[in-house]
Amino acid sequence: PDAPRHTNRLIKEKSPYLLQHAHNPVDWYPWGQEAFEKAKRENKVIFLSVGYSTCHWCHVMEEESFKSKEIGEIMNKHFVCIKVDREERPDVDKVYMTFVQATSGGGGWPMSVWLTPDLKPFAGGTYFPPEDGFQRVGFRTVLLRIAEQWEENKDALLESSHRILEALRQTSEIRVQGQEIPPPSKEVMDTCFQQLSRSYDEDYGGFSHSPKFPTPVNLNFLFTYWALHQTTPEGARALQMALHTLKMMAYGGIHDHIGQGFHRYSTDQHWHVPHFEKMLYDQGQLAVVYSRAFQISGDKFFADVVRDILLYVSRDLSDQVGGFYSAEDADSYPTTTSGEKREGAFCVWAAEELRALLPDPVEGAMEGTTLGDVFMHHYGVKETGNVDPRQDPHQELKGKNVLIAQCSPELTAARFGLEPGRLDVLLQECRHRLSIARAQRPRPHLDTKMLAAWNGLMISGFAQAGAVLAEQGYVHRAAQAATFLRTHLFDPTSGRLLRSCYRGKDYSVEQSAMPIQGFLEDYVFVIQALFDLYEASLEQSWLEWALHLQHMQDKLFWDPKGFAYFSNEAGDPSLLLRLKGDQDGAEPSANSVTVTNLLRAACYSGHKDWVEKAGQILSAFSERLQKIPIALPEMARATAIFHHTLKQVVICGDPQGEDTKEMLHCVHSVFSPNKVMMLADGDHAGFLYRQLPFLASLERKDRKATAYLCSNFTCSLPVTSVQELREMLSP
Repeated sequence: PDAPRHTNRLIKEKSPYLLQHAHNPVDWYPWGQEAFEKAKRENKVIFLSVGYSTCHWCHVMEEESFKSKEIGEIMNKHFVCIKVDREERPDVDKVYMTFVQATSGGGGWPMSVWLTPDLKPFAGGTYFPPEDGFQRVGFRTVLLRIAEQWEENKDALLESSHRILEALRQTSEIRVQGQEIPPPSKEVMDTCFQQLSRSYDEDYGGFSHSPKFPTPVNLNFLFTYWALHQTTPEGARALQMALHTLKMMAYGGIHDHIGQGFHRYSTDQHWHVPHFEKMLYDQGQLAVVYSRAFQISGDKFFADVVRDILLYVSRDLSDQVGGFYSAEDADSYPTTTSGEKREGAFCVWAAEELRALLPDPVEGAMEGTTLGDVFMHHYGVKETGNVDPRQDPHQELKGKNVLIAQCSPELTAARFGLEPGRLDVLLQECRHRLSIARAQRPRPHLDTKMLAAWNGLMISGFAQAGAVLAEQGYVHRAAQAATFLRTHLFDPTSGRLLRSCYRGKDYSVEQSAMPIQGFLEDYVFVIQALFDLYEASLEQSWLEWALHLQHMQDKLFWDPKGFAYFSNEAGDPSLLLRLKGDQDGAEPSANSVTVTNLLRAACYSGHKDWVEKAGQILSAFSERLQKIPIALPEMARATAIFHHTLKQVVICGDPQGEDTKEMLHCVHSVFSPNKVMMLADGDHAGFLYRQLPFLASLERKDRKATAYLCSNFTCSLPVTSVQELREMLSP
């Protein structure tokens, strides 16, 4: 490639997203004091552009506008231009996204916001085309109009920005009202179930028509609802909704049948044509939810999907030192000689390409049948492509096929006169060949930023899968990643987490000159991961670190007046609002997960004040939980855990003993949402015994591994058989 004609300040950053814009003709600044002071000194409007490195429309806006010399000149003349990676700075993103959603009725990325020199927003949107078009104003026009308004009506804009900010401050505040108590769990759970049931797609699963997102928070809620209502029609429906959704997703094009893992979302009702980026947070949460599906149903299909996800993450999103990378892009070059990237190019297939790769005749099938015939029938391949033009507005997928398992293995086998077992072998051979062929294509961009929060979600995925599938290799991988976090994203001097680190040259791990401190979500997802890892590995050091981080989270983020946790620390003058996330979306909100974390922490430590804090969070969100719990399914689930009280399942035994291992395996094989597990191994000097003195009174019965079910540190009679333990674990 030619040497870049422009280089701006972003060249000094570590974020892959900011580095993508380092050679734009725009004089970009990172978020920080240098840009703020320039805006005040020159009395200029700030143009804030927020996105992330694997965002398709961010790439489009860069190509159309930010690489344009003419538009760059307008931006540089009239504005101080700031670029933010939303994955590095979710606090900045959330403040201005709250404004964009409130003023435009929608949101998304790239986010484009215009601010006064004191950072107050007064205009905003998302993607803008470069020029005016049908019913759409162009970016150039918007820039010139805002520059003109700033020159002619500055006082009006300043007044408007002040009013907007005050309105946002009032509407975004979440706090306990008076003497409010935690809402009743039965009403919250029933309302959430009814709201999900009404939005459920009976044919294809999921909870909307299109686009369709995986939303693991909904599925985890349904599993908990089922566990508490197993003998009722509503419980049966909750389980059916969750399992059917997971099967349809796994059959669909949102699931990468050749390269494993899941894409971000489906653009259609059928889970067929995805938006092709792959995000770490999806893989982590889906590994957990498919593990639970296997735990509940015993269906090997779900266990296979778990292994598929973890194979993808181990191979493509894993750093050599142990961390997990953030994402893979949707766009890539179709061939090594292509000059333009296309969405999905790495993943889609032409029919003739498949025939050329799979020409072999199939023994035992109907005469003339080739591997290609079998594969193309099973995965819905058409000669002219199988993508509906309505799902392909830019015709990037014209003539191509997105693989979707349209038939059951039994139907495909019957169609060609094959035994189902034989079909599995043939399809596996086909997928292997296509994987080798696909490896020759130019790969999509890999975002090698490593985030504490998303690493936490992925550690939970490996740890829970390892426990449920009895795969120690997965537990080991989770421990390796937790060690990575403790080494590279934790400051032992201050006791605090850091937000991000980056892959450097020769696979070294690098940190920014000014490291970004961890946000609430970093603490919450890492604490959850460490609890999951303790239960899978029984290594008490993870428990000790989790409880330390919970104390630090309380210190940094707790709101003692309005209750619940703020998303970011106090004291940053560049953040105009201190918010509390109020929606479980692609990721659960931090306050939702922390309710369960606090209850688990109390069980492992004996600190009753954490139970009180959990109740105070539910009180702060009480109105939302009672009116629209579908917006907070993870917190709705936590209300049930709060009101039912967590059971402490204590196994007394030698961790290396076969009888102990059998009991541990039994605990891991039963889905019980309101339990924590701990091993009392007789080491009275160990961390758990110091935290929970009552453990010293529990003994093995008849020198066998023995289980106790404890609630509020009062324990049941001991049991020594796996069958008795299984009955004891029933919710």
